[in-house]
This record gives sequence, C-alpha cells and structure tokens, in this order.
Amino acid sequence: MKKYPLILGLITLALSILFFASIIWGEVYLSFPELWDGLRRTDPVVQSILWNIRLPRALVAMAVGASLSISGLMMQAYFKNPLASPGLLGVSSGGALGAVLYIGYGSNWLGMWGLPGASMAGAFLATFLVLSLSEIGLGTQRLLLAGIALNALLGAATSFVLSLSVSSFERSGQILFWLLGSLEDRTWEHVWVSLPLTVVLGFFITSLGSPMNLLSLGESGAQSLGVNVRQFRWKMIILSTLLTAVATAVAGVIGFVGLIIPHIFRLLLGPDHKRLIPCCLIGGAAFLLGCDLISRTLNIGLRVGVITSLIGGPFFLWLLQKRAV
Repeated sequence: MKKYPLILGLITLALSILFFASIIWGEVYLSFPELWDGLRRTDPVVQSILWNIRLPRALVAMAVGASLSISGLMMQAYFKNPLASPGLLGVSSGGALGAVLYIGYGSNWLGMWGLPGASMAGAFLATFLVLSLSEIGLGTQRLLLAGIALNALLGAATSFVLSLSVSSFERSGQILFWLLGSLEDRTWEHVWVSLPLTVVLGFFITSLGSPMNLLSLGESGAQSLGVNVRQFRWKMIILSTLLTAVATAVAGVIGFVGLIIPHIFRLLLGPDHKRLIPCCLIGGAAFLLGCDLISRTLNIGLRVGVITSLIGGPFFLWLLQKRAV
C-alpha cells in the first residue's frame, strides 16, 4: 500500500514537531538560544524548566498515548469490535480504583512501584471480570454494554473511596488527579515507570501483527494456520492490560485514546495490523502530546483527560451512528 509509508512519515513528523513544541511552549516560552543553554545546562533557570518539568512531561505523554492507543487496538482485535477500548470495558477504571486505594490506604514500602502495582492489580481485576462475561456467551455488543456497567460500578467504588478521604486534603487532591487524568507535575520517576515498559512491550507487539491478522479470520481459521489461539488471546489481553495499567498509574484516567487512534488508522490503512501497530504507537503518542499542548495553551485549568473526552465523546457518538449499534 503506497500511502502507508506516507502516513507513517507524516505522523512521525507530527510527533517530532509536537515534542519540540512541548518543550519550548508553556507559561515561559523558551527561545532557541535559551533552549540551547538549557540543553547544555549553562542557565540554571532554563535548565530546571527544561529538564525537571517539560522533558519528563512530554516523555510521559508520549508513553501514555502510545500505551493507550496500542492497548485499544489489541482489545479491538481480541473482541473483534472497533468499539472496544480500555475505557469502555472498565480496564482504565479498574486501574484507577487500584491506584486510588493505594493512595488512600497503601504504604510506601514499595517505593515508586507501589502505585503502578496497585493500578495493575485493579486493571487485571477489571479484565478478569470482562473476560468472565465473555466466557458465558455474551455477544460483543452486549459485552460492551456490560463493560459500561462495570465502568459505572468501578467509578462508584472510586467515588466511595474519595468520600472517605475528604478529611485528608492531600489524599483527596491526589485521588481527584487520577480521576481527571493529568500530566502536570510529572517527574523522571514517572518516566522510568512508564517509558521503558512502553518501549519494550511496543517493540514486542510489533511482531504480533501477522497472528492478529489471522485471528481476524476466526478462531478455527487462525488455528488451522498455526496460531495457538488460546495462548495468543491470553498474550494479547495481558499485554493490553499491562499497558493500560501503567498509563493509568502515571497519568490517571485518560479516556478515548484507545478508541480514536486505532479507528482513525483503520479507516486510513485498512485492517492490516502489521501497519496499524506502528501507526497506533506513534499516532497515540502524537495525539496525547497534542491534547496536552492544547490544555497548556488554553491555560484555563482543563486537564488533558478532559480534552481527550471532549474530542472522544463526539467521535464515539459518530462511530455509534455509523455502525448503527
């Protein structure tokens, strides 16, 4: 397909431009000479802005966007439905509940890995519940509705934990951060938690394009062509849940990225996962960088999770209308 290299090149260029814009744009604009001084660490003020605030925030945004996008693509391949995504199936809410419980009642003996660990536990619990529903024979449309109900249940549990934490201003503020989804005050600690795992898993997932294409033919067809369907489906769900959990642990609940990006590239490139996987990784990173840049430019207190919802809500309604679900 001739347009695949063009699209891949364009989104890579967009990612580069948005990354550059993210490190120079903000409350304090960094000119090219100031940026160069900051990179060389000759100006302590610019160095602090660049290395302690903007670079970590941009890298976390890229990791979270790529993780949620590729996680959504894998869930759509697993359930054979483009409406599936970590947010709609309750996986993001499960990760948020785990993180909120850890913030409210956890100890710090696990250090920086405690919060991601709790988020992973919550995300895997939500995934287990969704898979249990799929095993009892619900169709994909009813399964998505069950996921929405699970989302509401997990959201209610999170709100209950928040109501118990109102006496502590610090804890309630942290919990609200996870509920709204934000990239503010991200540090290199968050980068080391999210970026290496996203890079490693993303590189591994790029090798799964062919079996994902075969799985779209049906389980019996994929099995006859050499795919261990049961093992491969478990691999897909574990990888997508891990990526969603880590993204939620470092940035809170950021919705619709896993729905919008895979669907856009599927419209542009067709159903070939060998092409969709790299495009979703790069496109998801660029999309969330762009949303974060919008939230910073508007400067009216809108978190990035609100921006993605404002974009994703109408997109989801359009998708429902198009599919006549």
